[in-house]
Amino acid sequence: MRSRRVDYTESTRDALVDSALELFTKRGYAATSLDTIVKRARVTKGALYHHFSGKQALFEAAFDLVESRAIARLTNVVDGDGTAWERAMAGIQAYVDVCLDPAYQRIVIHEAPVVMGWERWREAEEHFSYGLVRATVEALVDAGEIEPLPVEVTARVLFGALSAGAETIAGSPDPKKTAAEVTRTITAVMTGMRRAT
Repeated sequence: MRSRRVDYTESTRDALVDSALELFTKRGYAATSLDTIVKRARVTKGALYHHFSGKQALFEAAFDLVESRAIARLTNVVDGDGTAWERAMAGIQAYVDVCLDPAYQRIVIHEAPVVMGWERWREAEEHFSYGLVRATVEALVDAGEIEPLPVEVTARVLFGALSAGAETIAGSPDPKKTAAEVTRTITAVMTGMRRAT
């Protein structure tokens, strides 16, 4: 049996992260104060400092939540039904859809490189996303869907293309139009690697 204290502690932490996520998405990191976050979460500042060392630690928890949700969604798609090729194409579309999410755009793409520092941000992106890209490339090679290119190099190149696509979508005045262009372009690149049947 879990104690009420454990449940309360977890619900307090969740309330803080949810509050931070919403406020960082709407206002950005710099324009969001800890006072606003605790007020919205209906907890004390002491409760915040019980869970987090400060604003950056809270931001990183919000970042982890956004990334975890995105990766769960993408993993569900690429591990789903269909051929390796169909799953990969569905994965590209799902990733582009994730890039249209305001929380993903603001927290993961715009704010994280500044708040966390570029190197730490890239490490976090690699931790969350790269393994999925590599597994997808490996599945395509194993299924004979694409040319037998080196998996690691191919995954790195595609990972870079997907990251650049995400930044292009997030920085666009017309994200939906840009998302369609990114999908078309990455699909064309993938099709160029496809083996003739």
